[in-house]
Amino acid sequence: MSVDELVEQFADNVAAQTDAIWRGDARTGNKHARKYISAVDTLREHGDTGREALTTLFKHPRMDVRVMAAAYLLRYRTQEATAVLTEATKEEGFVPFKAAQALKRWEEGTWALDAE
Repeated sequence: MSVDELVEQFADNVAAQTDAIWRGDARTGNKHARKYISAVDTLREHGDTGREALTTLFKHPRMDVRVMAAAYLLRYRTQEATAVLTEATKEEGFVPFKAAQALKRWEEGTWALDAE
């Protein structure tokens, strides 16, 4: 699978997980979570090329996709990822809450989605 296809798989499954959560379907949400985690793990195998490809999602039309990409890229692109997460926290709801939690964990030093 190409890097672009992996980025698309990541975005599609983040969106599908969010939609499943809103429907109250945790089982389907978990299935999509496993798929986007697999996509990001494979992107990481490509090193910074894979991480760089994921940065294209900082401008994705869906906030949940932007926030999840930013959460995974905090170490790699700290300034841009922090800006995406901070912008999301200006809204209300589940996704802005997730953005705030990612920022909190980053500031605490407990964030670990992309270990070196």
